Amino acid sequence: MRRCGWAPETDPLYLAYHDEEWGVPSHDERHLFELLVLEGAQAGLSWSTILHKREGYRRAFAGFDVETVARLGPRDVERLLADPGIVRNRLKVESAVANAQATIAAGGLDELLWSFVGGTPRVNRWSTLAELPADTGESRAMSKELKRRGFRFVGPTVCYSLMQACGLVNDHLVGCFRYAQIRHEA
Repeated sequence: MRRCGWAPETDPLYLAYHDEEWGVPSHDERHLFELLVLEGAQAGLSWSTILHKREGYRRAFAGFDVETVARLGPRDVERLLADPGIVRNRLKVESAVANAQATIAAGGLDELLWSFVGGTPRVNRWSTLAELPADTGESRAMSKELKRRGFRFVGPTVCYSLMQACGLVNDHLVGCFRYAQIRHEA
């Protein structure tokens, strides 16, 4: 079975993420918020690090319940900074709270995020990993708008990774078995 090549064959968690989740169009508010937080947490780190801490993040951030995360205060942040199940970076932890608050103010993420692709996933036709961009015009526009609305850790590269993760774009390589499957699921 051919895959994109970025998911290590030796890591079952990574393979499951590639095979079952990455690039699948999502409109689920909780899932979109989870991916927003995780992609921001990844900044400067490997996706493997974040993926292996995902369950820790789910416990720490109340299953990514936006309302609960938005109410976290300074004591909660201090508690989270002592939690080895997540990346213990103050700015990233505080950004999760700020992003929950911004999500509520925006009325949710689904309509907002999908507006950058006109509500329909972009289907790219990449043959090699080298062809995948780090950011696009859409991810730069998304970054600018999210920052304007008070979101943090949402630079153009993070936004493009988010777009890939939640299926706003299908960036599976054309030779990957998931490419055609996701095109038909969308």
